[in-house]
Amino acid sequence: MDDVLAALDAQQQELGAVVDRLRPDQLTLPSRCPGWSVADVLLHLAQTNEMAVASVEGRVVAWMHAAAQGLPPGGHVDDWAGALVAGERGAPDQAVARWRASTAAQLAAFTTCPPHARLTWVSGELAARTLATTRLAEAWIHTVDAVVAVGPEPAPTDRLWHVTRLAWRTLPYAFARAGHQSPGPVGFDLRGPAGDRWTFGLDDGPPTVVTGTAHHLCTVAGQRTPVGPTDLHADGPHAQAVLRLVRTFA
Repeated sequence: MDDVLAALDAQQQELGAVVDRLRPDQLTLPSRCPGWSVADVLLHLAQTNEMAVASVEGRVVAWMHAAAQGLPPGGHVDDWAGALVAGERGAPDQAVARWRASTAAQLAAFTTCPPHARLTWVSGELAARTLATTRLAEAWIHTVDAVVAVGPEPAPTDRLWHVTRLAWRTLPYAFARAGHQSPGPVGFDLRGPAGDRWTFGLDDGPPTVVTGTAHHLCTVAGQRTPVGPTDLHADGPHAQAVLRLVRTFA
């Protein structure tokens, strides 16, 4: 799991460097997340970082119960996340401080955890390595959400290999969550940021294959970009469903 944690640490440092450059008034600028400021994005990351720590420490059920107090019952996970941010929204500098503390705590918690340990999360039980990769995917997409308020999107890095693999491995979950049957074997044949080839699942001769750049795949899976403007293409019986349902979060 060291490779995933190194990528997670690097991604958190990239976001930290962005935050370091922000003036206090820029923390209140709108992010790419509708209705959220940059400070709100940091607060959300802090909350979910803290939830990950609680998961590693075996107290996440109690954490979720406490966090849900006063929130509307049921609803979509995105609604729950939005309500949690709204319920704890405060001074922007407090969100920054909380985010910084939570990033260190999350990394320390994962460092003590065996990669195959089963951890409870919103979507059910996950291996610790998978949860750490999910946290990397969220840190990356929210880095972009925050940066667009003040400057151009950071150049994609090879850290996206982990995010791309997560999107491929969790396709059965994405389909099940949408109420669809599993698509069966699906392959990814993508180009990394340096132009190298990233492949997943091609050895099995899958009937459905997705091609294009890994960066575009990750933005689509993070639900920040529709498929249309990207270079992604899919062939096979489940091609359009894969591009519509692929995701990298709970």
